[in-house]
Amino acid sequence: MFAQFNLHERLLKALEPLEITEPTDVQKAAIPAAMTGKDLLVSAETGSGKTAAFLLPGLHRLLQKDAPKAGTRMLVLTPTRELCRQVVKHCKQLGAFTHLQVNAIAGGHDFKYQKAIFRKNPEVIVATPGRLIEHLEKGSADFSDLEILVLDEADRMLDMGFMDEVKTIASHCNPQRQTLLFSATLDHSQYFDQQLLRDPETIALAKPQQASSNVTQQIVLTDDEKHKNKVLLKLLETQPHEKAVIFTNTKAQANKLAGWLRYMNLPIGVLHGDMDQDARNEEMNRLRRGRVKLLVATDVAARGLDVKGIELVVNYDFPRNAEDLIHRSGRSGRAGESGLAISFVTHRDWDLMCRLQKELDQRFETRKVAGLEAKFKGPKKVKSSGKRAGEKKRDKADADKAKDKEKVKKRHRDTKNIGKRRQPSGTRETSPATNFGDGFAPAPIKKK
Repeated sequence: MFAQFNLHERLLKALEPLEITEPTDVQKAAIPAAMTGKDLLVSAETGSGKTAAFLLPGLHRLLQKDAPKAGTRMLVLTPTRELCRQVVKHCKQLGAFTHLQVNAIAGGHDFKYQKAIFRKNPEVIVATPGRLIEHLEKGSADFSDLEILVLDEADRMLDMGFMDEVKTIASHCNPQRQTLLFSATLDHSQYFDQQLLRDPETIALAKPQQASSNVTQQIVLTDDEKHKNKVLLKLLETQPHEKAVIFTNTKAQANKLAGWLRYMNLPIGVLHGDMDQDARNEEMNRLRRGRVKLLVATDVAARGLDVKGIELVVNYDFPRNAEDLIHRSGRSGRAGESGLAISFVTHRDWDLMCRLQKELDQRFETRKVAGLEAKFKGPKKVKSSGKRAGEKKRDKADADKAKDKEKVKKRHRDTKNIGKRRQPSGTRETSPATNFGDGFAPAPIKKK
């Protein structure tokens, strides 16, 4: 029970309508540690409740002391706009019975309106690094009173190239702040650890590069785009699901696939980075409200997309790396529910797929779609003599050298004397002018 953490009574009251009764593993470990004021490095798999693990102790600290004349007291940085909106929504739910104000600062919204938000000094700001840097450069934001800095999905911010922005933002914050770093993986935590955190406590509940244990990973062998489309339709027809997300690697492919699915009379949404914020918000709302059951998206939705009812993830294009695979599949199987991730694998993806299996230490199940089996069956097996290719080359080179040694060296003067009669030993006629010195004598001269 959350009462064991001695959280503020207004926060406990807010948990009741949300039907949140039992803390998750990451919440059990992180909430009491964060309430001591320590800096934290926390890793846990996607969908494990990390957002509440930093919001609850943060809001509790703000409620413990009134500071009506202070500026922003808690800042949460997120890599994407969608995750920013999600954290704001969750924060408002948890603070529903408090006086604390929370606002979002992200790209895609009016800059002057956001400046007005800063003038009101909300206690909590959730922001994306790029837009927040713009406000710092214009002098809109002041974090001299900041008490808590949270980096949510820190490794993703690093992957997206926000390292310098995060450092700049941190340099404008109160140096006596508490810093909390949360992510699904901590592979790159050292880049943040040394400069942003002070003697942090590490809470590692997920091994590096570990996929969610609640999500079953399957692969389907495919030949080309036409074959992929047929397999996708069959899976959507036969695989039970309430909602599904289909991931592509490019924005152009997302638009193309969404258009084709609409042509096939399927209600479909699309989400990628080229869309303006209003359009992205509209697509997310349609999915949440059930107006569409399918969403085609790029990796912009791989992090922060938390929609109830997503039971199926399809990687139409195979993920480029293990982290993308983890976070894509993590859109399903959240909050303890089971999920399914199906990845299409062509002959070009085979080697990458094998490498990701090794990195994740996980074997993907191979799934066959009846009547739509691929011509590609995996790499052909070649009979081997037990030797590697390098060893075979060395053996051939050694054999060639031995063969060369067996050849008799031929001299030009030996060739000239072929067919000439050899004189018996002791009967050679020699003279200073005709001494060949090699055991041969000239032919005898016939007398007339």
